[in-house]
Amino acid sequence: MELDNYKKVWKNQPEEKNKISALEIYKMTQSKSTSIVKWIFIIGLLEFAFWFALNYIGTNNGALAPYEELNLIKFIDNINYFHYVVVVLFLVLFYRNFSSISSIDNTKTLMKNILLVRKTVKWYVYYNLINVIVFSIILNILIFNTPNGINIISGIDNESLNQEHMMSVFIIAQIVVIAFMILVLWLFYYLLYGILLKKLNKNYKELIKLNEIN
Repeated sequence: MELDNYKKVWKNQPEEKNKISALEIYKMTQSKSTSIVKWIFIIGLLEFAFWFALNYIGTNNGALAPYEELNLIKFIDNINYFHYVVVVLFLVLFYRNFSSISSIDNTKTLMKNILLVRKTVKWYVYYNLINVIVFSIILNILIFNTPNGINIISGIDNESLNQEHMMSVFIIAQIVVIAFMILVLWLFYYLLYGILLKKLNKNYKELIKLNEIN
């Protein structure tokens, strides 16, 4: 609304005043965009810290003991290290985007960088969702191929139980858990990053209008 009011007044002003108003609109849009990208970076840092702390607590309270019994801890650790490296790279990109947008001084470059921010965030979300799916599938395959793997993970150590029935129940349970995790993550990313990207997209459209008027 504030930008619209600026533009309505701007159209009825002399050319010299129009240039001043255009600069004010640009600075306002740039400031809002910079704030949004800063929050994207902050949320990314908090998310990284949360998952790192959760993994640390899980490692130290014995939650991963069944996987240690199956000799899968090294695999899980390697996946975690790889994930941390990728997330840190994304955080570096988020910070670079923030630094870049805050120092831009022309409309076209700002528009280009807003598109880059949106693309980076979308790839970050896709990576995290795909990572959960792929990691879960590989981990479950390793469990299935390990003797008594399902018994150890489920905590049921009874050889008299029907193994085929147990496997069926385990597979169904894993599918439900993975689907739930994907849903929760998708909602998390939609509510946080999605809302920020919508605001950023609104700024981008304002810059398009500003560029057309100029």
